[in-house]
Amino acid sequence: MNQSRPRENGYQSRTLKGLQWLACWAGAWMVATALMKLGPRFLWNKDSAFTLLAAGLDVAVGFGLILAHKNWLAELDELQKKVYFDALGITLGVTVIVGVAYEFLDKYDVIPFHFSNLLILTCVTLLASVLYGTWRYR
Repeated sequence: MNQSRPRENGYQSRTLKGLQWLACWAGAWMVATALMKLGPRFLWNKDSAFTLLAAGLDVAVGFGLILAHKNWLAELDELQKKVYFDALGITLGVTVIVGVAYEFLDKYDVIPFHFSNLLILTCVTLLASVLYGTWRYR
């Protein structure tokens, strides 16, 4: 029995291709960031020239990620854009508010722990916001 998948229309194909391209750029940026973070310690013994090159590579790949993200957003329909931009707004607010509060509490040694990376909070907030928005408008 020949079971074939339903054919995707042009819009679905474009958004899927854009999402795959975005995932490739995100993966490349994660690798470049890991190289920038771990390279000086494990690969080139804190050589300044290689560290500057790694930082430059991270920034260059980061700009590629930004452009891929912009192009993917341009392909979304209006409802998907609304869900995504709402999620971005929530994420920005949470990151700024928590970041400022943490900075203040850390400066005056009110909290006994150090949360050195707000990137995790940002990613989790964005993911949860997109999932909630998608569920809300389904």
